Amino acid sequence: MEYRNSLALLTDLYQLTMAQSYLQSKKSASATFSLFVRSYPPHRGAFVSAGLEHVLDFLQGFAFDREAIDYLTSTRMFAADFLDFLKGLRFTGEVWAIPEGRLFFKDEPILEITAPIIEAQIVETFVLNQINLQVLIATKAARCVHVAGGRALVDFSLRRTHGIDAGIKVARSSYVAGFSGTSNVAAGKIYGIPIVGTMAHSFVTSFEREIDAFRSFVTSFPENSTLLIDTYDTVAGARKAVEVAREMAGKGQRLRGVRIDSGDLASLAKEVRRIFDEAGFVDVKIIGSGGLDEYDLAALTEVNAPYDSYGVGTKMGVSADAPWLDMAYKMVEYNGRPVLKLSTGKVSSPGRKQIFRFVDGQGRLLKDVIALRHEELPGAEPLLKKVMEKGEIKGAYPSLREIRESFLDEFGRLDENTRAIRNPAIYPVELSPRLTHLKAEIEQQVAQTQLPLTQSI
Repeated sequence: MEYRNSLALLTDLYQLTMAQSYLQSKKSASATFSLFVRSYPPHRGAFVSAGLEHVLDFLQGFAFDREAIDYLTSTRMFAADFLDFLKGLRFTGEVWAIPEGRLFFKDEPILEITAPIIEAQIVETFVLNQINLQVLIATKAARCVHVAGGRALVDFSLRRTHGIDAGIKVARSSYVAGFSGTSNVAAGKIYGIPIVGTMAHSFVTSFEREIDAFRSFVTSFPENSTLLIDTYDTVAGARKAVEVAREMAGKGQRLRGVRIDSGDLASLAKEVRRIFDEAGFVDVKIIGSGGLDEYDLAALTEVNAPYDSYGVGTKMGVSADAPWLDMAYKMVEYNGRPVLKLSTGKVSSPGRKQIFRFVDGQGRLLKDVIALRHEELPGAEPLLKKVMEKGEIKGAYPSLREIRESFLDEFGRLDENTRAIRNPAIYPVELSPRLTHLKAEIEQQVAQTQLPLTQSI
């Protein structure tokens, strides 16, 4: 990747032009920025926190290398004093964040960054880029897991994701949300996610006879073969797979499974299951794939289609029905002064914050309250944790498996109506009385000090 050594340049130009103006205006006080989602995409009632680890790694290693400075110099846009300043710029601030794998809801801060204003401002683009994608995908993947009826799901999306980095992050985010593995070998290496794969139709068509393709494959992988049986005729393919399974059994081997990638997946699965069961191969697994999303999976679960697992690709990997989030990164405090934005439809809440989560006696989620950072609400869990201090990550980061287990536990305690994949119920999120009062107070101050200028006659 060409940008690997210049991650600091993964920013919008206006972050740099503002930074120079801040520097030359001698604005160096501390600022707090809050990252949150303004609204729910269609049929979403909750979000899954994801992407924090990549943000923290970026912040801890933030620097403009010589190549980056040389490029900025070549643009002839920036002053020499600013370029000299960038040479020594590091992130020295703190981050409070919702841990990965936890649920959150609209208007709740996913993270808050406090640092000298240039540092906090200039990292905005990267933070948004990483959190936006991974929250989007983890949320989509969670919906798939929810309706799959306990069947394992595998990420098949790499060939259709929006670029290399997205493909890697999709594999990670879907695993956080409960997927069992990925076809993405690079992601398997990087994150330790189990890798899963079968064969393509091209492999089958490269042989004159389908059964010869099957025999060749199981010869290469006698302990781990899943045959793709829908290249020509799925039912006929299943019968040929049974013949190969018998040949393997005679050698003390076992056919692991078959995959169906097209056609009427529900009826074909039932027929294929019958063929294998009648032949005595009740342990052969059936995998379904082919443009699936949560709506397809819900329909297959509803008719109890006898699939053991599914490969879920394109529609999950690009969050096809909701491919973007209205995510914002807004200043909420500068130099100790709470600030907010009053633009129509984009009003923010002032001050550093904390989110408090209330549960009932069985651990089921009841409501969240967004409060000011220093508040304490007895009986509730504070969700935002200090994860970075003075530019350094605090403590050991949890393993991906631990994050995944945390998600599955909490998602199981969310009301079924809020988990619904169509027209979900709205989870209760309130502002604390103190935050409500502060917001009204700052809105009044803004109205008094930011009135339109009148023109003298």
